[in-house]
Amino acid sequence: MPLIRPELLTQFQRWSEVVTGLVIAALGLWAAFVARDSFFQLVAALIAGTGLTLAVIGWRRMRFHRATDGPGIVQVLEAQISYFGPETGGFISARDLVELHLTQHGTCWHLIAQDGTRLDIPVGAEGADTLFDVFASLPDIHMQSVLDALDAPEHVLARPLWLHPSRRAATRRLH
Repeated sequence: MPLIRPELLTQFQRWSEVVTGLVIAALGLWAAFVARDSFFQLVAALIAGTGLTLAVIGWRRMRFHRATDGPGIVQVLEAQISYFGPETGGFISARDLVELHLTQHGTCWHLIAQDGTRLDIPVGAEGADTLFDVFASLPDIHMQSVLDALDAPEHVLARPLWLHPSRRAATRRLH
């Protein structure tokens, strides 16, 4: 018999990055006020800033996370995104991505590569959380827009969430 209820343990795990960042920030602030030397105050302030940064990143990861009730498994290994689904699947290199869309009423990531390869990955697929780091590494992406699109009550998106800078330039020339 577990000491902590499973649903409570799940919530602890969900909030762990945020809480860890806040604890580090609090320790840094405490050390900044206790330290008598300006060098140690500076180091403590840097620790507090690092903790706050970790908390914000944890908060964004938590917002990105969805219940793993979607079909298939996502794996990211050395910048290659792999999706193994019950009916479809495929591979796409993160370095070759040129477009990112959220389709099917906000339930599926639609990725497009330079060579035209397309990959649809359910938002709730097992391991889809690993896509956060891939998306965050895309040039000029606004992760807040991606998170807002995920949280939107009605997922009517007539535009991509992200376009590679070369695609944005080509789109501007067409208009």
